[in-house]
Amino acid sequence: MLDDADEIHPLFRGAPTSTEFKKLRKRLVRQTREAIEQYGMVEKGARWLVCLSGGKDSYTLLAILHELQWRGLLPVDILACNLDQGQPNFPATVLPAFLKERGVPHRIEYQDTYSVVVDKIPQGRTMCSLCSRLRRGHLYRIAREEGCSAVVLGHHRDDVLETFFMNLFHGGKLSAMPPKLVNDEGDLFVYRPLAHVAEEDCERFARAMQYPIIPCDLCGSQDGLQRQQIKQLLDGWEKNHPGRRQVIFRALTNTNPSHLLDPAQFDFAALTRGS
Repeated sequence: MLDDADEIHPLFRGAPTSTEFKKLRKRLVRQTREAIEQYGMVEKGARWLVCLSGGKDSYTLLAILHELQWRGLLPVDILACNLDQGQPNFPATVLPAFLKERGVPHRIEYQDTYSVVVDKIPQGRTMCSLCSRLRRGHLYRIAREEGCSAVVLGHHRDDVLETFFMNLFHGGKLSAMPPKLVNDEGDLFVYRPLAHVAEEDCERFARAMQYPIIPCDLCGSQDGLQRQQIKQLLDGWEKNHPGRRQVIFRALTNTNPSHLLDPAQFDFAALTRGS
């Protein structure tokens, strides 16, 4: 029934009417709904803090969640939140205007974590790790203040894959980016409803909707990141073998502990002949 309906949430005002865009939107809605259901993200009556950075992924997340809510398929209260971290040249008026114009409940928070990061990280080193930790701490605090049970992030399938290979090549472990986890304090969920969605689809969607994109490299720390190298590696595989990303992603959902080498995950010592 969902895929046969032409109506869309008012947040989609001005959306293209082409068949191609409608197919894209329906795919995003379907994949997001699948992830939410598959990983058990819904607590009826819960309140979600949906984090909006101003990038293509978070705009896509916000729109798709509101459409699911509007259709009665997501019985949660949604509060959009942007954390202005004080990066140079950050356009502070863009997101408040965007959210207000579209009638989206929101909270804008200013915390100058940029100055802290610049003070702690030597010049020329990557700022992203510390910046992310500081941002996450403030988002947890805001979620508690707003009575939210979950912090909802816009990470997509490609983020999951890149994290897997980062951990594989640089961390020496088989670990990816979980679609659902509980924070260290044990009082908040962290959800990634776009876990099944391709980054390319987020980009196409945000571009078609002409969202006012804010770049994620305002601090100038993105060049030479290990993650960018992983992305280039995956791009090369995808170019030579279309669909390779999805095959690798499918492997993460189809693990076989008895064919790996971790005795904490499979009791090799107890394995006997005839068992």
